[in-house]
Formats: sequence, structure tokens, C-alpha cells
Amino acid sequence: MKGISYITDEKGNKTAVVIDLKNYHEEVEDFLDGLEAQSRLNEPSVDFEKSVNKILKSKSRRAKVSTKNKKIG
Repeated sequence: MKGISYITDEKGNKTAVVIDLKNYHEEVEDFLDGLEAQSRLNEPSVDFEKSVNKILKSKSRRAKVSTKNKKIG
């Protein structure tokens, strides 16, 4: 394939690949995203709603603190 080269060992076994990112940038990104997802399969999951609520509560607390510390006039 154009833009893809293999590196081989002394026995002719393919050991690595060189990919021209000008031609295959999106495909390589998709492949790497898949590897990343695969590597995280055994990590504990976090409930989406709980995470959003935690972020929103944190933002509202910071907003209250910043308005208390504002100088007026």
C-alpha cells in the first residue's frame, strides 16, 4: 500500500510499520483511540449523571467564593 512501509528483522519477519500520516492521519487516530479504549476496559466505570452533578456543584461553589471575594467600588 502506498504510504505504508514495514520494518523487518534479519529473518524477514515484520516487526514494525511506518505509516505516512499525511495520507492516513484519521485512520491512525481512530486506531489509537481504539487501543486506548481497549486498555481501559478493566477500569472501574463512573456514573455519568453523578459525574455531571459533581462538576456542577463544584462550579457553583467556586462561583459563590469568587463573588464573595470581589471588591466593590
